[in-house]
Amino acid sequence: MDLPLFSSYRYNNTYFDEVFEKEEKAKEVYTTLFNLYSGHTISDFKNLNEKAKASFFNQGITFQVYGNNETKEKIFPFDLFPRIIDGEEWEHIEKGVLQRSKALNLFLKDIYHDQEIIKEGIVPREMIASSENYLEQMKGFDPPGGIYNHISGTDLIKHADGKYYVLEDNIRCPSGVSYVVCNRTALKRALFGVFDQYKIKTVTDYAQNLLEILETVKPKGVDTPTCVVLTPGVFNSAYYEHSYLAKGMGVELVEGRDLFVENDFVYMKTINGPQRVDVIYRRVDDLFIDPKVFKPDSVLGVPGLFSAYLKGHVCLVNAPGTGVADDKAIYTYMPEIIKYYLGEDPILSNVHTYHCSREEDMKYVLDNIEKLVIKPVDESGGYGISIGNRLTQEEIKEVRETITKHPRKYIAQPIMSLSVHATYIEEEESFEPRHVDLRTFTLLGQDKDFVLKGGLTRVALKRGNLIVNSSQGGGSKDTWVLKK
Repeated sequence: MDLPLFSSYRYNNTYFDEVFEKEEKAKEVYTTLFNLYSGHTISDFKNLNEKAKASFFNQGITFQVYGNNETKEKIFPFDLFPRIIDGEEWEHIEKGVLQRSKALNLFLKDIYHDQEIIKEGIVPREMIASSENYLEQMKGFDPPGGIYNHISGTDLIKHADGKYYVLEDNIRCPSGVSYVVCNRTALKRALFGVFDQYKIKTVTDYAQNLLEILETVKPKGVDTPTCVVLTPGVFNSAYYEHSYLAKGMGVELVEGRDLFVENDFVYMKTINGPQRVDVIYRRVDDLFIDPKVFKPDSVLGVPGLFSAYLKGHVCLVNAPGTGVADDKAIYTYMPEIIKYYLGEDPILSNVHTYHCSREEDMKYVLDNIEKLVIKPVDESGGYGISIGNRLTQEEIKEVRETITKHPRKYIAQPIMSLSVHATYIEEEESFEPRHVDLRTFTLLGQDKDFVLKGGLTRVALKRGNLIVNSSQGGGSKDTWVLKK
């Protein structure tokens, strides 16, 4: 017997369920969608799911997973049941993430110039001095347009109280935006009819807005800038995204070997001879962009690139050295940073964070590891995270020893109750609640900003798992922001 689609779904009021308000009762904003999907059987949905996977495979929408001994290329898991955010709720999110991006940009300008926020005693000097991502080479330098974090990815969660909290800020060229657009395309192909029932804001204008942002930070004296996307190459985990964005903007996708520097100007090798490059959206990490200044053995960067940048002949997006501001230890100070530079209260709340370099915080963390999530300050992709209530006594002992040896490297946060969303689980052939978060994408340019109306909803596909990163077995959903 072929069962109705949501027949196995079990509502659990322990968590904030985004779709259901009680057993078999969808929330108002999901009612139409729930009724449409309920018209399908499990067999119908399996077929649609297989078609969506085939669509992703045929488009080459994959990512690399790095293991200890091997690297695998995987299809990015995609769930066909979208997440809906109403217009009023989105407006709050959009104002909040834009506020954070502007405050972070002012923070970066300050710490690479007069460091007034340190002199005022708001952010400790040692937090900056001890950050591995602070670049002395950027001190006193003004990037074109005065922008450091042109692209910001802000990770949010919805807690059991129904409010959004910022989990972390990502301003070292965050990835994932290409999947936002691809998710929308895949869902339209599989279930086009459902889009007639809702007024949904578009996500397909991201590349156009990104190009416009890049053009606002062109070097002085350039009328029509040549922009490129610099990728580490086909073996990078986000190569699909690099190629997608270059194609979407109509600019060249280049590797370091395609560029050269002459007289402190950057050129691209073309069949018609050298062509000057003015703006580089680089997806190469700071220490690999120029072997003459940073890692001498880097083959990913361009010799002389940083010198051209300091001369103002080319703009690098995001600016080198932005990583100091998305250090999770600096995140602790975001409410004060927003207040200091903008004179405003934070629109979005932080998750309470303990920094292990503070004596009092460290004592609390060591005594309460089983209640906390322990994170390294400088990792991404969900690597290095320990969730206290999932650890054995032996593992808790190891974590305690690790953070005692390297207190600056770790923060701790309470174990937050990430909201759950109805998600199709292939192995179970049924819908089950799974934890989700939301990564938003904010662009800052000279006198222009933009927030993509619908971020990347990431799903922890393993039951009970709180880590949503694709590298840790997570998937994604299309995110619908409704028009008001």
